[in-house]
Amino acid sequence: MKILFLANRVPYPPFRGDKLKIFNLAKRLCVQHEVHLLTFAQTDEDWTYKAELEKIFTSVEFIALPKWKSALNCVGGLFNKVPFQVHYFRSNAMKAALQNLLANNKFDVVHVQHLRMAQYLSDHKEIPRILDLPDAFSLYWSRKQATTKNPVLRYVEGIEQKRVYQYERILASFNLSLVCSAEDKQYLEQEHHLANISLLPNGVDTSTFSAGKHDYGHHHSLLFTGNMDYGPNIDAVNYFVEEILPKVQLQFPHIKFVIAGQRPVPKVLALANEQVKVTGFIPHLADEYNAASVVVAPLRFGAGTQNKVLEAMAMGVPVVCSHIGFKGLGIESGEGAIMETEPEAFAQSIIQLLSSEEMRQSVGQQGVAVIQSRFSWDIITKQLESYFRTTAQ
Repeated sequence: MKILFLANRVPYPPFRGDKLKIFNLAKRLCVQHEVHLLTFAQTDEDWTYKAELEKIFTSVEFIALPKWKSALNCVGGLFNKVPFQVHYFRSNAMKAALQNLLANNKFDVVHVQHLRMAQYLSDHKEIPRILDLPDAFSLYWSRKQATTKNPVLRYVEGIEQKRVYQYERILASFNLSLVCSAEDKQYLEQEHHLANISLLPNGVDTSTFSAGKHDYGHHHSLLFTGNMDYGPNIDAVNYFVEEILPKVQLQFPHIKFVIAGQRPVPKVLALANEQVKVTGFIPHLADEYNAASVVVAPLRFGAGTQNKVLEAMAMGVPVVCSHIGFKGLGIESGEGAIMETEPEAFAQSIIQLLSSEEMRQSVGQQGVAVIQSRFSWDIITKQLESYFRTTAQ
Protein backbone atom coordinates (compact mmCIF):
# COMPACT_ATOMS: atom_id res chain seq x y z
CA MET A 1 0.00 0.00 0.00
CA LYS A 2 0.95 3.64 -0.48
CA ILE A 3 0.27 5.48 2.78
CA LEU A 4 0.44 9.19 3.63
CA PHE A 5 0.99 10.25 7.24
CA LEU A 6 -0.29 13.76 7.98
CA ALA A 7 1.09 14.88 11.34
CA ASN A 8 0.98 18.04 13.43
CA ARG A 9 4.56 17.66 14.72
CA VAL A 10 7.82 16.25 13.38
CA PRO A 11 7.85 12.65 14.68
CA TYR A 12 11.46 12.74 15.81
CA PRO A 13 13.15 12.20 18.19
CA PRO A 14 10.72 9.43 19.19
CA PHE A 15 10.71 9.92 22.94
CA ARG A 16 7.12 10.73 23.88
CA GLY A 17 3.52 11.10 22.77
CA ASP A 18 2.39 11.24 19.16
CA LYS A 19 5.99 11.51 17.91
CA LEU A 20 6.75 8.16 19.47
CA LYS A 21 3.62 6.59 18.01
CA ILE A 22 4.06 7.72 14.40
CA PHE A 23 7.75 6.88 14.34
CA ASN A 24 7.26 3.34 15.63
CA LEU A 25 4.29 2.61 13.40
CA ALA A 26 5.97 3.96 10.25
CA LYS A 27 9.25 2.21 11.08
CA ARG A 28 7.46 -1.13 10.92
CA LEU A 29 5.06 -0.33 8.08
CA CYS A 30 7.87 0.78 5.73
CA VAL A 31 9.19 -2.78 5.55
CA GLN A 32 6.25 -3.83 3.36
CA HIS A 33 4.59 -0.56 2.37
CA GLU A 34 5.47 2.82 0.89
CA VAL A 35 5.03 5.48 3.56
CA HIS A 36 5.15 9.26 3.07
CA LEU A 37 5.15 12.09 5.62
CA LEU A 38 3.73 15.62 5.53
CA THR A 39 4.09 17.58 8.77
CA PHE A 40 4.75 20.94 10.35
CA ALA A 41 8.20 22.10 11.43
CA GLN A 42 7.96 24.64 14.24
CA THR A 43 11.60 25.10 15.24
CA ASP A 44 15.01 25.21 13.59
CA GLU A 45 15.82 21.96 15.38
CA ASP A 46 12.90 20.22 13.66
CA TRP A 47 14.56 20.70 10.26
CA THR A 48 17.68 18.83 11.39
CA TYR A 49 15.69 15.61 11.76
CA LYS A 50 14.63 15.30 8.13
CA ALA A 51 17.53 13.00 7.19
CA GLU A 52 16.61 10.58 9.99
CA LEU A 53 13.00 10.43 8.88
CA GLU A 54 14.01 9.86 5.25
CA LYS A 55 15.45 6.52 6.38
CA ILE A 56 11.85 5.42 6.98
CA PHE A 57 9.61 7.52 4.75
CA THR A 58 9.81 7.46 0.94
CA SER A 59 9.23 11.22 0.97
CA VAL A 60 9.32 13.75 3.81
CA GLU A 61 7.88 17.26 3.45
CA PHE A 62 8.05 19.88 6.19
CA ILE A 63 5.83 22.97 6.27
CA ALA A 64 7.23 25.84 8.30
CA LEU A 65 4.92 27.02 11.07
CA PRO A 66 6.86 29.11 13.60
CA LYS A 67 5.26 29.43 17.01
CA TRP A 68 4.75 33.19 16.65
CA LYS A 69 2.58 32.52 13.62
CA SER A 70 0.56 29.93 15.52
CA ALA A 71 0.03 32.47 18.29
CA LEU A 72 -1.33 34.97 15.74
CA ASN A 73 -3.63 32.26 14.41
CA CYS A 74 -5.07 31.84 17.90
CA VAL A 75 -5.65 35.57 18.28
CA GLY A 76 -7.59 35.44 15.04
CA GLY A 77 -9.75 32.68 16.48
CA LEU A 78 -10.94 34.55 19.55
CA PHE A 79 -14.38 35.29 18.17
CA ASN A 80 -15.48 32.02 16.58
CA LYS A 81 -16.31 28.55 17.84
CA VAL A 82 -13.33 26.62 16.45
CA PRO A 83 -10.93 25.36 19.20
CA PHE A 84 -7.79 27.40 19.70
CA GLN A 85 -5.61 24.33 19.15
CA VAL A 86 -7.14 23.91 15.69
CA HIS A 87 -6.43 27.55 14.90
CA TYR A 88 -2.89 27.00 16.18
CA PHE A 89 -2.22 24.56 13.34
CA ARG A 90 -3.95 26.46 10.52
CA SER A 91 -1.80 27.05 7.47
CA ASN A 92 -2.52 27.88 3.84
CA ALA A 93 0.90 26.45 2.98
CA MET A 94 -0.13 23.11 4.48
CA LYS A 95 -3.37 23.13 2.48
CA ALA A 96 -1.45 23.78 -0.73
CA ALA A 97 1.18 21.12 0.00
CA LEU A 98 -1.49 18.54 0.76
CA GLN A 99 -3.43 19.35 -2.40
CA ASN A 100 -0.24 18.98 -4.42
CA LEU A 101 0.58 15.60 -2.86
CA LEU A 102 -2.92 14.28 -3.44
CA ALA A 103 -2.94 15.52 -7.05
CA ASN A 104 0.38 13.90 -7.91
CA ASN A 105 0.11 10.63 -5.97
CA LYS A 106 -2.42 7.86 -5.68
CA PHE A 107 -2.46 7.06 -1.98
CA ASP A 108 -4.37 4.02 -0.81
CA VAL A 109 -5.08 5.65 2.54
CA VAL A 110 -4.18 8.75 4.56
CA HIS A 111 -3.37 8.50 8.26
CA VAL A 112 -4.28 11.81 9.96
CA GLN A 113 -2.65 12.25 13.35
CA HIS A 114 -4.59 14.27 15.92
CA LEU A 115 -7.89 16.16 15.99
CA ARG A 116 -5.89 19.32 15.22
CA MET A 117 -5.16 18.05 11.69
CA ALA A 118 -8.69 16.87 10.88
CA GLN A 119 -9.36 20.29 9.32
CA TYR A 120 -7.22 19.40 6.30
CA LEU A 121 -8.95 16.19 5.21
CA SER A 122 -12.50 16.21 6.58
CA ASP A 123 -13.89 17.18 3.16
CA HIS A 124 -11.75 14.86 1.01
CA LYS A 125 -14.34 12.12 0.50
CA GLU A 126 -12.51 10.87 -2.60
CA ILE A 127 -9.72 9.23 -0.59
CA PRO A 128 -9.83 6.75 2.33
CA ARG A 129 -8.89 8.59 5.54
CA ILE A 130 -8.24 7.42 9.10
CA LEU A 131 -8.16 9.95 11.94
CA ASP A 132 -5.93 8.77 14.81
CA LEU A 133 -6.54 10.52 18.15
CA PRO A 134 -4.24 10.42 21.18
CA ASP A 135 -7.34 10.69 23.37
CA ALA A 136 -10.87 12.08 23.56
CA PHE A 137 -9.94 15.75 23.75
CA SER A 138 -13.17 17.11 25.20
CA LEU A 139 -12.85 14.55 28.02
CA TYR A 140 -9.27 15.72 28.58
CA TRP A 141 -10.34 19.37 28.81
CA SER A 142 -13.23 18.55 31.11
CA ARG A 143 -10.89 16.79 33.53
CA LYS A 144 -8.32 19.56 33.27
CA GLN A 145 -10.87 22.22 34.12
CA ALA A 146 -12.01 20.22 37.16
CA THR A 147 -8.50 20.37 38.69
CA THR A 148 -7.81 24.05 37.93
CA LYS A 149 -8.13 26.40 40.90
CA ASN A 150 -7.51 29.72 39.15
CA PRO A 151 -10.97 31.09 38.20
CA VAL A 152 -9.68 32.89 35.10
CA LEU A 153 -7.98 29.74 33.79
CA ARG A 154 -11.06 27.68 34.62
CA TYR A 155 -13.15 30.07 32.52
CA VAL A 156 -10.75 29.90 29.55
CA GLU A 157 -10.49 26.12 29.80
CA GLY A 158 -14.27 25.89 29.91
CA ILE A 159 -14.49 27.81 26.63
CA GLU A 160 -11.97 25.51 24.98
CA GLN A 161 -13.73 22.40 26.32
CA LYS A 162 -17.03 23.49 24.79
CA ARG A 163 -15.35 24.32 21.48
CA VAL A 164 -13.54 20.98 21.36
CA TYR A 165 -16.73 19.11 22.26
CA GLN A 166 -18.56 20.69 19.32
CA TYR A 167 -15.61 20.24 16.98
CA GLU A 168 -15.32 16.51 17.75
CA ARG A 169 -18.31 15.97 15.48
CA ILE A 170 -15.80 16.20 12.62
CA LEU A 171 -14.90 12.58 13.45
CA ALA A 172 -18.00 11.47 11.56
CA SER A 173 -16.46 12.84 8.33
CA PHE A 174 -13.70 10.22 8.33
CA ASN A 175 -13.92 6.62 7.18
CA LEU A 176 -12.56 5.53 10.55
CA SER A 177 -11.45 7.24 13.76
CA LEU A 178 -9.06 5.59 16.20
CA VAL A 179 -8.56 6.11 19.94
CA CYS A 180 -6.11 4.39 22.25
CA SER A 181 -8.41 3.36 25.10
CA ALA A 182 -11.80 1.73 25.54
CA GLU A 183 -12.77 4.55 27.93
CA ASP A 184 -12.22 7.17 25.22
CA LYS A 185 -14.05 5.06 22.64
CA GLN A 186 -17.08 4.66 24.87
CA TYR A 187 -17.09 8.37 25.71
CA LEU A 188 -17.00 9.50 22.07
CA GLU A 189 -19.64 6.98 21.01
CA GLN A 190 -22.02 8.01 23.79
CA GLU A 191 -21.47 11.77 23.55
CA HIS A 192 -21.52 12.10 19.76
CA HIS A 193 -23.41 8.95 18.68
CA LEU A 194 -20.54 7.91 16.42
CA ALA A 195 -20.35 4.51 14.76
CA ASN A 196 -16.89 4.81 13.18
CA ILE A 197 -14.67 4.54 16.28
CA SER A 198 -12.17 1.71 16.79
CA LEU A 199 -9.27 1.02 19.13
CA LEU A 200 -5.57 1.38 18.41
CA PRO A 201 -3.63 1.28 21.70
CA ASN A 202 -0.37 3.00 22.40
CA GLY A 203 2.52 0.59 22.30
CA VAL A 204 5.95 -0.19 23.66
CA ASP A 205 9.22 -0.94 21.91
CA THR A 206 9.93 -4.18 23.75
CA SER A 207 13.49 -4.28 22.45
CA THR A 208 14.25 -0.96 24.17
CA PHE A 209 12.11 -1.57 27.24
CA SER A 210 12.87 -5.24 27.74
CA ALA A 211 12.01 -7.45 30.69
CA GLY A 212 14.35 -9.64 32.66
CA LYS A 213 16.91 -7.13 33.95
CA HIS A 214 15.03 -5.60 36.88
CA ASP A 215 16.28 -6.16 40.43
CA TYR A 216 13.34 -6.55 42.82
CA GLY A 217 15.63 -6.53 45.82
CA HIS A 218 15.73 -2.75 46.34
CA HIS A 219 13.01 -0.53 47.82
CA HIS A 220 14.52 2.92 47.90
CA SER A 221 13.18 4.89 44.91
CA LEU A 222 9.99 6.00 43.19
CA LEU A 223 9.97 7.19 39.57
CA PHE A 224 7.79 9.45 37.44
CA THR A 225 8.62 9.94 33.74
CA GLY A 226 7.24 12.20 31.02
CA ASN A 227 7.62 15.53 29.26
CA MET A 228 7.81 17.96 32.15
CA ASP A 229 6.33 20.93 30.32
CA TYR A 230 3.07 18.98 29.77
CA GLY A 231 0.18 20.15 31.95
CA PRO A 232 -1.03 16.78 33.28
CA ASN A 233 2.53 15.78 34.21
CA ILE A 234 3.27 19.09 35.95
CA ASP A 235 0.08 18.75 37.98
CA ALA A 236 0.79 15.07 38.75
CA VAL A 237 4.26 15.55 40.27
CA ASN A 238 3.16 18.56 42.34
CA TYR A 239 0.12 16.64 43.59
CA PHE A 240 2.33 13.63 44.40
CA VAL A 241 4.93 15.65 46.32
CA GLU A 242 2.31 17.60 48.26
CA GLU A 243 -0.28 14.94 49.08
CA ILE A 244 1.13 11.43 48.59
CA LEU A 245 4.90 11.39 49.13
CA PRO A 246 4.72 12.65 52.76
CA LYS A 247 2.49 9.68 53.63
CA VAL A 248 5.00 7.26 52.10
CA GLN A 249 7.86 8.96 53.94
CA LEU A 250 6.22 8.18 57.28
CA GLN A 251 6.98 4.50 56.61
CA PHE A 252 10.04 4.92 54.37
CA PRO A 253 11.76 8.15 55.47
CA HIS A 254 14.72 7.65 53.13
CA ILE A 255 12.69 7.10 49.96
CA LYS A 256 13.79 9.06 46.89
CA PHE A 257 11.39 10.44 44.27
CA VAL A 258 12.89 10.85 40.79
CA ILE A 259 11.18 13.03 38.16
CA ALA A 260 12.73 12.10 34.81
CA GLY A 261 11.74 14.00 31.69
CA GLN A 262 12.73 16.71 29.28
CA ARG A 263 11.96 20.43 29.53
CA PRO A 264 11.05 20.68 33.25
CA VAL A 265 9.28 23.98 33.88
CA PRO A 266 10.07 26.17 36.94
CA LYS A 267 7.13 24.71 38.86
CA VAL A 268 8.73 21.26 38.51
CA LEU A 269 12.30 22.42 39.15
CA ALA A 270 11.12 24.02 42.39
CA LEU A 271 10.25 20.57 43.78
CA ALA A 272 13.89 19.46 43.85
CA ASN A 273 15.43 18.79 47.27
CA GLU A 274 17.41 16.05 49.03
CA GLN A 275 14.65 13.50 48.46
CA VAL A 276 13.18 14.77 45.17
CA LYS A 277 15.45 14.67 42.11
CA VAL A 278 14.56 16.44 38.84
CA THR A 279 16.78 15.00 36.11
CA GLY A 280 15.80 16.83 32.94
CA PHE A 281 16.23 14.95 29.66
CA ILE A 282 17.27 11.29 29.99
CA PRO A 283 18.45 9.62 26.74
CA HIS A 284 18.08 6.07 28.06
CA LEU A 285 14.90 5.89 30.12
CA ALA A 286 15.19 2.13 30.46
CA ASP A 287 18.03 2.67 32.93
CA GLU A 288 15.79 4.89 35.07
CA TYR A 289 13.01 2.30 35.11
CA ASN A 290 15.43 -0.43 36.19
CA ALA A 291 16.76 1.76 38.98
CA ALA A 292 13.25 2.38 40.37
CA SER A 293 11.51 0.26 42.96
CA VAL A 294 8.05 1.49 41.96
CA VAL A 295 6.86 3.72 39.10
CA VAL A 296 4.08 6.17 39.92
CA ALA A 297 1.63 7.90 37.58
CA PRO A 298 -0.76 9.99 39.73
CA LEU A 299 -2.35 11.93 36.88
CA ARG A 300 -5.51 13.82 37.77
CA PHE A 301 -6.51 14.85 34.26
CA GLY A 302 -5.87 13.66 30.75
CA ALA A 303 -7.24 10.75 28.77
CA GLY A 304 -6.07 7.75 26.78
CA THR A 305 -3.22 5.57 28.04
CA GLN A 306 0.15 6.62 29.42
CA ASN A 307 3.49 5.62 27.89
CA LYS A 308 5.12 5.78 31.33
CA VAL A 309 2.79 3.03 32.56
CA LEU A 310 3.27 0.83 29.49
CA GLU A 311 7.07 1.17 29.50
CA ALA A 312 7.37 0.32 33.18
CA MET A 313 5.11 -2.70 32.76
CA ALA A 314 7.16 -3.87 29.78
CA MET A 315 10.26 -3.91 31.99
CA GLY A 316 8.52 -5.67 34.85
CA VAL A 317 8.57 -2.68 37.20
CA PRO A 318 5.42 -2.43 39.37
CA VAL A 319 3.27 0.67 38.84
CA VAL A 320 0.80 2.58 40.99
CA CYS A 321 -1.34 4.90 38.89
CA SER A 322 -4.58 6.82 38.79
CA HIS A 323 -7.53 5.92 36.60
CA ILE A 324 -6.09 8.23 33.92
CA GLY A 325 -3.18 5.89 33.32
CA PHE A 326 -5.14 2.70 33.94
CA LYS A 327 -8.65 2.51 32.51
CA GLY A 328 -7.48 2.33 28.91
CA LEU A 329 -5.39 -0.79 29.57
CA GLY A 330 -8.29 -3.19 29.96
CA ILE A 331 -6.66 -5.02 32.88
CA GLU A 332 -7.48 -5.75 36.50
CA SER A 333 -5.75 -3.75 39.22
CA GLY A 334 -2.55 -5.59 40.09
CA GLU A 335 -1.83 -6.94 36.61
CA GLY A 336 1.29 -4.83 36.29
CA ALA A 337 -0.35 -1.67 37.59
CA ILE A 338 -2.36 -0.94 40.73
CA MET A 339 -5.05 1.71 40.33
CA GLU A 340 -5.78 4.17 43.14
CA THR A 341 -7.69 7.44 42.98
CA GLU A 342 -7.32 8.86 46.51
CA PRO A 343 -4.04 10.10 48.07
CA GLU A 344 -4.23 7.84 51.14
CA ALA A 345 -4.95 4.69 49.13
CA PHE A 346 -2.30 5.65 46.55
CA ALA A 347 0.30 6.00 49.30
CA GLN A 348 -0.73 2.75 50.98
CA SER A 349 -0.36 0.78 47.73
CA ILE A 350 3.15 2.20 47.31
CA ILE A 351 3.97 1.28 50.92
CA GLN A 352 2.70 -2.28 50.40
CA LEU A 353 4.89 -2.69 47.33
CA LEU A 354 7.95 -1.23 49.03
CA SER A 355 7.35 -3.56 51.97
CA SER A 356 7.26 -6.76 49.91
CA GLU A 357 9.81 -7.93 47.34
CA GLU A 358 7.46 -10.82 46.50
CA MET A 359 4.60 -8.40 45.74
CA ARG A 360 6.82 -6.18 43.62
CA GLN A 361 7.91 -9.15 41.55
CA SER A 362 4.39 -10.60 41.22
CA VAL A 363 2.85 -7.31 40.04
CA GLY A 364 5.82 -6.60 37.78
CA GLN A 365 5.83 -9.97 36.04
CA GLN A 366 2.09 -9.78 35.38
CA GLY A 367 2.74 -6.49 33.63
CA VAL A 368 5.35 -8.09 31.36
CA ALA A 369 2.82 -10.71 30.27
CA VAL A 370 0.19 -8.05 29.48
CA ILE A 371 2.58 -5.96 27.37
CA GLN A 372 4.05 -8.86 25.41
CA SER A 373 0.61 -10.20 24.51
CA ARG A 374 -1.16 -6.93 23.67
CA PHE A 375 0.95 -3.78 23.62
CA SER A 376 4.13 -4.33 21.62
CA TRP A 377 4.50 -2.04 18.60
CA ASP A 378 4.70 -5.09 16.32
CA ILE A 379 1.23 -6.22 17.38
CA ILE A 380 -0.23 -2.71 17.17
CA THR A 381 1.26 -2.09 13.72
CA LYS A 382 -0.50 -5.21 12.47
CA GLN A 383 -3.77 -3.85 13.87
CA LEU A 384 -3.27 -0.55 12.04
CA GLU A 385 -2.32 -2.37 8.86
CA SER A 386 -5.62 -4.26 9.09
CA TYR A 387 -7.52 -0.98 9.48
CA PHE A 388 -5.69 0.44 6.45
CA ARG A 389 -6.63 -2.56 4.28
CA THR A 390 -10.28 -2.47 5.33
CA THR A 391 -10.57 1.28 4.84
CA ALA A 392 -8.80 1.23 1.46
CA GLN A 393 -11.17 -1.36 -0.03
